[in-house]
Amino acid sequence: MNIQNKVAIVTGASSGIGLAAATLLTQKGAKVVLVARSKVKLDALSKKLSGSFVIVTDMAKEKEVRKMVASAYKHFSRIDIIVNNAGRGYDAAIESIEIDKFHEIFDLNLVGPVIAMQEVIPIMRKQKEGAIVNISSGTALMAFPHMGAYSSLKRALVGISLTAREELSKDTIRVSVVYPTMTATDFEKNTMQSGPAMEWEGGGDMPKIDPPELIAECIVEAIETGKAEIFAHDWMGKKV
Repeated sequence: MNIQNKVAIVTGASSGIGLAAATLLTQKGAKVVLVARSKVKLDALSKKLSGSFVIVTDMAKEKEVRKMVASAYKHFSRIDIIVNNAGRGYDAAIESIEIDKFHEIFDLNLVGPVIAMQEVIPIMRKQKEGAIVNISSGTALMAFPHMGAYSSLKRALVGISLTAREELSKDTIRVSVVYPTMTATDFEKNTMQSGPAMEWEGGGDMPKIDPPELIAECIVEAIETGKAEIFAHDWMGKKV
């Protein structure tokens, strides 16, 4: 898909990968719908991104997600791209998982993107084209201690995304998955925790941390090429 003059929704746009993606999409000529919970951060970003539109939304709440898509469509009269990026981590050993916290990230990391997809698909089908990019995680490709709750939802998002890709291929709606690895964002700061904190046990130095701009480039690649899966690094694809 050619991004120029397209309308793109980016969730979790107030910081990190979402901010980098919204910025790059704007540079590519898209009109971007900025979605997050912080009106202050979104308004500040919108002043820097020409043609952008702010919709304050909690992606863990069904009614707000559905209203967000409707508002975006009412404002621009079309939706060509959606980047489902909003999410939150949860650091807990399996025996320490608190079910209420698991429900919380389930609604945000998995149900929210599904609802958003349900809302944009009919619009994209009518337009005879669309790009849906769902942000998974490198943890979905491995069994990593303390990441079971989080990675299981990111694996589920992959399954839903690739199934939707098959279902929607006849409508020229391309569904793609992007797999970031450790990225320089506020993800760790915002991660919930239950039980003792996870400690790095990989031996040697911590893995290299990627800039969010690298993942934004992966998102743009997914949109422009329509590929099913985009990995932040080639070695990640070998784990599938």
